[in-house]
Parts: sequence; structure tokens; C-alpha cells
Amino acid sequence: MSFTPEQTTELIRRRRAIFPKTYIDKPIPKAIIEEVLENANWAPTHRFTEPWRFRVFTGDSRARLGERLAELYKMKAQGALFSERKYEKNLQKPLRSGCVIAICMQRDPEESVPEWEEIAAVACAVQNMWLTCTAHGIGSYWSSAKALQQDREFLNLKEGERCLGLFYMGYHNLPELPGKRGAIEEKVTWM
Repeated sequence: MSFTPEQTTELIRRRRAIFPKTYIDKPIPKAIIEEVLENANWAPTHRFTEPWRFRVFTGDSRARLGERLAELYKMKAQGALFSERKYEKNLQKPLRSGCVIAICMQRDPEESVPEWEEIAAVACAVQNMWLTCTAHGIGSYWSSAKALQQDREFLNLKEGERCLGLFYMGYHNLPELPGKRGAIEEKVTWM
């Protein structure tokens, strides 16, 4: 099967950040989640370090993730900074999602490539995930999840591994959303 340049361009330009508050209660089949992860595995990687690692939260594990996110928020937002609304949002966001994937990076122990290249490879893997979700009509959103990035124990991170955020996924009923990009001519200098 081959894709025309027009089909590829359309898919890339249809990709949007679709947030969990708009997700509907419809499970994502495991086969699609596996396809999303397999496509992530085909991202470019310098020296084949393949630095991407994933922790997949479905079913009841989404509740544990929400509880942990809410707990981390509560520990950080002491006293007057605490908002019950934000606490509940942290608690509920994973439950609104059909699947949440922790995006992690395993640093090459040999440090054969600069760290930024491995971060870039993980970002390419996430783009593959996002495009796969778009093709399946699944909304998705990459959140930095700063509090969770420091929680090595909850994610069972190995030596040299770190969390780069959470990838939320869920079906939605939103209409096609318009894209927002400035003109490419403002960002290119021809040499």
C-alpha cells in the first residue's frame, strides 16, 4: 500500500492537540494502542539507540495514575496555592482518557550520541503516535506532567531513564479543528 503525497500532507496537517476534557467514554481497542506503540518504534534514531520507553495506563491503572497526579499536585500546592478544582482535574484527567502513556527516554549508557538527539528521537516517536491516533480518529495530547517527571518510583524508572511527559488518548466528537500556523516564509532563510 502506498500513500500519495497529498494523503500524507493531509494527515500531518490534520494532527491536533485534543484534550481529555473533550474525550467520550469509548474504549480504545488494545490492537490500536499496540499499533500506536509499534509506529512509535519506527521513529528515526541516530546509531539505533532507540531511546523511547513507554508505560501504558489503561483500565484501573488510569485511576492509580490520577490519584498519583492529584497527590503530587497537593504536595506541591500547599496552603493558599491549593485549588480543589486543579486537584480534581489531576484526579480525573486519566479517567477521562481511553489510555495514557508515560513517555520516557532511556539514555544510551555509552553516550554515543548527544542527549538532545535522544530527546529528539523520542519526540519523533511521539509524532508517530500522534499521527497514528489522528488516522484512527483518536484525540491525543502530550503533557509535560512536570510533577511526575521526578517520580522515579511510581513509573519504575530504570537507571538512565527519565520521564518526558504523558500522552493522553481518547475518542472524541469534536468537529474538524482549523490549524493555526504562521507562514513558513517567516521561518525560512534560503542560503
